[in-house]
Amino acid sequence: MIELQHLSKRFGGRKAQPVQALDDLSLSVPAGALYGLLGPNGAGKTTTLRILATLLAPDAGQVSVAGIDALAEPRRVRRLLGYVAQEVAIDKILSGRELLHLQAALHHLGAADRDARSDELIDLLGMGDWIDRRCGSYSGGMRRRLDLATGLLHRPRVLVLDEPTVGLDIESRTAIWQVLRQLRDQGTTVLLSSHYLEEVDALADRLAIIDGGRVLAEGTPSELKNALGGDRVTLRVREFSDAQEASRVRSLLQACRGVRQVVVNQAQGYSLNLVVEDAGVVEALRRQLAEAQLPLFALSQSRPSLDDVYLQATGRTLSDAELSVAGRRDLKEERKQSMR
Repeated sequence: MIELQHLSKRFGGRKAQPVQALDDLSLSVPAGALYGLLGPNGAGKTTTLRILATLLAPDAGQVSVAGIDALAEPRRVRRLLGYVAQEVAIDKILSGRELLHLQAALHHLGAADRDARSDELIDLLGMGDWIDRRCGSYSGGMRRRLDLATGLLHRPRVLVLDEPTVGLDIESRTAIWQVLRQLRDQGTTVLLSSHYLEEVDALADRLAIIDGGRVLAEGTPSELKNALGGDRVTLRVREFSDAQEASRVRSLLQACRGVRQVVVNQAQGYSLNLVVEDAGVVEALRRQLAEAQLPLFALSQSRPSLDDVYLQATGRTLSDAELSVAGRRDLKEERKQSMR
């Protein structure tokens, strides 16, 4: 249903530092699938979705929806798409029902079809108790449900959602998850971006892990987790002083029988994340470290998760990536303040 091939996009010019938002990104979304884009803020998810929605032109690459070239025939593609942006854009003066009617007019729906479809979505999204109140009185969850309804009014074949549940309470998030599953079961292709591991794990039939504007891993959640194999072990020998010392310990552990993969997590004091064949390997690891006079500081063991998949693909956990982005933003803001 969706084909993105070799997309590249760079922002910034002479005065601003150029940013490579997309770097040869390619992915394919099957028809009728609920497909997730997982990555931290700044990974390129929003840029990808805006290009797909014909709101932004790539510097290079090809985009097709249902076999239609989105770059050559954007108007045809827009008829197939429902796009719900990350930022909720709702007129505070209108009631929710009035906003749905306005959106229906933009899609050239007749009055009868408009009313029937509005009532259908009001019931589907549980908006009946407050839909006739002014939007300015809505909570974040109410606004998000209404925003989703506006994207569904014209019965799109493809629904594109950018971070659909950011900042929502559990009740609103659960309600939106239920609606997305129903849409998928009815044949709608759903493409959503998220930086919530549990959301993508719970919803997605397939997913792509994106970081630095590139697809680093792709498949079903089960495929990606099973590809790691065995149990996941996170251990910290001590606070390594540098990457070279961590690499030396990594080589030592890789030589231990039963250890499949070792990743150095630099964001957490150069801790080491391993995938082992079975729990019995852990004791062998303890002995190996003791013989090398490297005392064990901490150790945990669990089944592989999507965070482990992300760590294996990028060398850092998703939460570490989020903290890194937040730190760069804070530094940028401090520089701005110092220049004023």
